Amino acid sequence: MKRVDAMRAVYPQLEERVVVTIMGAVAAELQSIGHRPNFFYLQHAMGLASSLGLGIALGRPELQVVVFDGDGSILMNLGGLTTLARYRPRNLVHVVFDNESLLSVGGFPTATSTGTDIAGVAAAAGVPHTATVRTIDEFTREFDEALARQELTTIVAKVEAVGPSGYVTDLSLLENRYEFARYLKNAASSSR
Repeated sequence: MKRVDAMRAVYPQLEERVVVTIMGAVAAELQSIGHRPNFFYLQHAMGLASSLGLGIALGRPELQVVVFDGDGSILMNLGGLTTLARYRPRNLVHVVFDNESLLSVGGFPTATSTGTDIAGVAAAAGVPHTATVRTIDEFTREFDEALARQELTTIVAKVEAVGPSGYVTDLSLLENRYEFARYLKNAASSSR
């Protein structure tokens, strides 16, 4: 399964949700499918997408939050899984695209290439629902169930170690920041 195909398969469900992505291939590929004001591409902060998503989920419990993460990123911040489990926001779905490499910075292997099981680590940390998926059908089923369940879920999607030709998005960091902030502010107005 390719990461871009997995994101394309769930793209329609992202329209009414807050979406936070990690840097690199995930951000570039999601933006190539189509940028929306509710998408925040976390640049220059590897390992912190789940932490930012957690903060939004806790601060805005009326909004559903989706985090698109990577294996290299979550492995840099394994403590983030214990923090997610501690607070258990019912409105957060955490997707980890696991290509067993640091693709965006040269393709070096990550610990998942030698057996580390991120879904197992998340479950051991106390995340109530975890799954590892390997096909588009499995991914979309788990993603849809996680959204409907409304309970903290980590989905590890095993994907091929392929990415875009470039990892730079054409949306400036400041523009994305202000647009996303406006989206959150307007979402507050419409939910009251």
